[in-house]
Amino acid sequence: MSETRTEKDSLGSLEVPAAAYYGVQTARAVANFPISGERLHPEMVRAVAHIKIAAAKANAELGALEAKKADAIVRAAEEIVAGKHDAQFVVDAYQAGAGTSFHMNVNEVIANRAAELLGGKRGDLKLVSPNDDVNMAQSTNDVIPTAMRLASYALAGPVIDEAAALGRSFAAKAREFDHVLKSGRTHLQDAVPITLGQEFSGYQVSVEGWVESLTRSRAGLLALGLGGNAAGTGINAHPRYRERAVAHLAAMMKAPFTPAPNLFEAMQSMAPFVRLSNDLRGFSLDLTRIANDLRLLASGPTTGFNEIGLPAVQPGSSIMPGKVNPVILEMTNMVCYQVLGYDATIAYAAQAGQLELNVMMPVIAHNLLRALQIFAPTLRVLREKCVDGITANEEVLRRYFDHSISVATALNPTIGYLAAAEVAKEAARTGKTVVEIVRERKLLTEEQIAKVFSPQGMTHPGGA
Repeated sequence: MSETRTEKDSLGSLEVPAAAYYGVQTARAVANFPISGERLHPEMVRAVAHIKIAAAKANAELGALEAKKADAIVRAAEEIVAGKHDAQFVVDAYQAGAGTSFHMNVNEVIANRAAELLGGKRGDLKLVSPNDDVNMAQSTNDVIPTAMRLASYALAGPVIDEAAALGRSFAAKAREFDHVLKSGRTHLQDAVPITLGQEFSGYQVSVEGWVESLTRSRAGLLALGLGGNAAGTGINAHPRYRERAVAHLAAMMKAPFTPAPNLFEAMQSMAPFVRLSNDLRGFSLDLTRIANDLRLLASGPTTGFNEIGLPAVQPGSSIMPGKVNPVILEMTNMVCYQVLGYDATIAYAAQAGQLELNVMMPVIAHNLLRALQIFAPTLRVLREKCVDGITANEEVLRRYFDHSISVATALNPTIGYLAAAEVAKEAARTGKTVVEIVRERKLLTEEQIAKVFSPQGMTHPGGA
């Protein structure tokens, strides 16, 4: 049996591996782009397959596509959605502009598998054509941005779910640590007292804010430009194709997808992906800040802050016995930095569109879907292996609190700023606590001391 088969396209004939479901246009792309060995995300493959199912059903319903061909296309595409032909998608992530090479890879696999289902052989384009049948009423220019929306919507869901769970974990720690007094810090110097719970409540609300923002950005992916065809006009498509195809997609993916109000904008602009990527970037910046805070609070244990304890998940050193490092937080930082890099690529590519099309869609899809893919498990691991197991080192926290001269700030309403400053200076000079000096100078009664220096008095407005 021959190891290859000969296929022909508009450029001529080319040998294709006999066992391959892909065809001549894919083979040309493989030869043209031996760049990275990386492929577009599998979710993009599934998204395009879903589009082909929706298109075939819509075209058959409208009488444009023969029913038996449509059925074979649907069955072949459903196999792709199920992951049966993953090895057939061989085009490099860095490829022809707009994603034509990748798109034809999917079209050819579906066409050849559909031909088999109709009793034919791979390479028999007379039974099912990748261009005329599988791609009926479509173009790379509307299929790829639609697929990007479907894939991004699917992968953004787990990110939002994991972010919400992380927010709940920080909320639980805020409640758990609500009674734990500590010295606040500004400029990395001692500041007025807060509770450890208040500190963690800030982390909670920060994460919750990104959940809300990501949810809005995800909703911005729901308007689909499918049906715009080559330039947004819908050339070669039935007038009712657009609504029917999008309705099939919404039903298949159980999501409220709708036709975009303007097909030209849906093809020209990469704004929905920029918004989602920007949210991942912003979340990464905040998450890096929080991870760095937790690393600092847990530093030591004998020569650092040592205010909180982190779960020990692995030995920290190949040479220093007993050393335990904040490895989950370090991993979180690395992922956040990677997401920033992905976002930079997306930003440059998004502004590179011209007129009716942005040809940089493959690199936008490649970077955005990778960012979504690594972000969700990072949030889960951060929650499960770090945040949920954080403990408060209350003895250390109390010692820092008692010896912080910033506690004197609580005296301002009762004895005034200048008198409180004198107390603070004496505390710094002598090593005595602020409360000890207040007692020695008889500045307040014991009842006043108990009220002013209570957790409520020092950590809430008007508490004293």
